[in-house]
Amino acid sequence: MMSIRCQSAIAALCALSTAAAAQDIPSRLADTTYWRMVTALSEPNGNFPSDNLLSNEVSLQYVIPALVRDTKPGGVYLGVAPEQNFTYLAALKPKIAFIVDIRHDNSLLLLVYKALFEMSADRADFTSRLFSRPRPAGLDSASSVDQLMQAFSAAPRDSALFVRNLAAVKERLLKAHGFPLTNDELASIDYVYARFFHAGPDLSYNMDRGGYRNRYPTYAMLMRETDGSGAQRSYLASEANYRTVKSMEEKNLIVGITGDFTGPKALRAVGTYVRDHHATITAFYVSNVEFYLFRQGDDWKHFYDNVAALPLDSSSTFIRSLSQGYGFRPGSPNGQQVELLCSMQGLLKAYSEGKISYYMDMINLSR
Repeated sequence: MMSIRCQSAIAALCALSTAAAAQDIPSRLADTTYWRMVTALSEPNGNFPSDNLLSNEVSLQYVIPALVRDTKPGGVYLGVAPEQNFTYLAALKPKIAFIVDIRHDNSLLLLVYKALFEMSADRADFTSRLFSRPRPAGLDSASSVDQLMQAFSAAPRDSALFVRNLAAVKERLLKAHGFPLTNDELASIDYVYARFFHAGPDLSYNMDRGGYRNRYPTYAMLMRETDGSGAQRSYLASEANYRTVKSMEEKNLIVGITGDFTGPKALRAVGTYVRDHHATITAFYVSNVEFYLFRQGDDWKHFYDNVAALPLDSSSTFIRSLSQGYGFRPGSPNGQQVELLCSMQGLLKAYSEGKISYYMDMINLSR
């Protein structure tokens, strides 16, 4: 028998779809609609073995030229984890993005980013607020990302600025938007934002309270990475990239959801919303989540069953990260993870035909 909680969630989703019947993806979401989507589409908080405050994928830009060339513009983007999605959004310019992560703290980190984007006129203002360091003199719209990161790496931490910035973030979310965050959620925002303050541009993946692990790339390094051909494509690489993401944030078009890729609701609910708005999934950044799913019984099957419920077309593409030690491709940067692309419909076809049983079966379908 369906639980009351599930019945309520389905009723909320139906209300969202009915209100938008016969409409395309809106150009802007009202605050109330945005928050209703965040809550109605989400599942209960889950666990992951790291805080995951930052990507560790130095090759995430390598696939952007092919991704832009081969996918259709103006679709819907799906992703997982935090800031690396902004780089893909700047390149793909979708109508709306849904970031689905099993950790509720990821959706809270995305809300912090949302407030910072909205309050910051340019990249230098944003970076100043992100790390609570005074804006260095001489930075402007023409500054390179190398100059931006070098300047802020040398800038001192400012505890008074941190206190003001944190208060401004909360005021933006609570008062300007009216998002009813709980005390526990606000405490999590305190914790996450403090990590950025203490580490600054040296923040790295899975940084613990005592520092960071040097084998992981830092925030500054990731922002300065290239697509393998010398072009810097991070979301802070140019004012144009930054403005693309800022505009989406100002229009409430980056929706952070708490959800399990194998769960019964989040991905399927996103698929219902997208289908009801006559759109398709352009790209789905899954990072290396599949690596974990293939180690957890039939979880990978539940995930692909959920993917099969999404509205796709022939250009819909997975963006995935191949973990170290699993069939590394020649030319992978720095001997670390490498990004791969894969046709979503092609993978589902192979899955339905029983051609996928192991992790490497899925990897071998990628390019």
